[in-house]
Amino acid sequence: MDIHDVIRKPLFTEKGTALKESANKILIEVDRKANKIEIKTAVEKMFNVKVEGINTVNVKPKKRMRGRIPGRTAASKKAIVTLKKGEKLDFIEGV
Repeated sequence: MDIHDVIRKPLFTEKGTALKESANKILIEVDRKANKIEIKTAVEKMFNVKVEGINTVNVKPKKRMRGRIPGRTAASKKAIVTLKKGEKLDFIEGV
């Protein structure tokens, strides 16, 4: 799997911001088929940082209504990437 296929997008949430500031962790949405080893190599190659550990979370789809028509949100997978001490990664710089 190509590294650009593994990492989908960074997640900017309140919990993710708190993790980044307190524990040097970042939240990333990844491909559902990707494993921890693929995620680690993709993050290290794409962002030039050293990764200490990876935790993954499978997000189940939720039921939603569009008027009277029932539907579901898409299932996804999140990765919580712990960076080694001294490493820093800013997705938005200068803001």
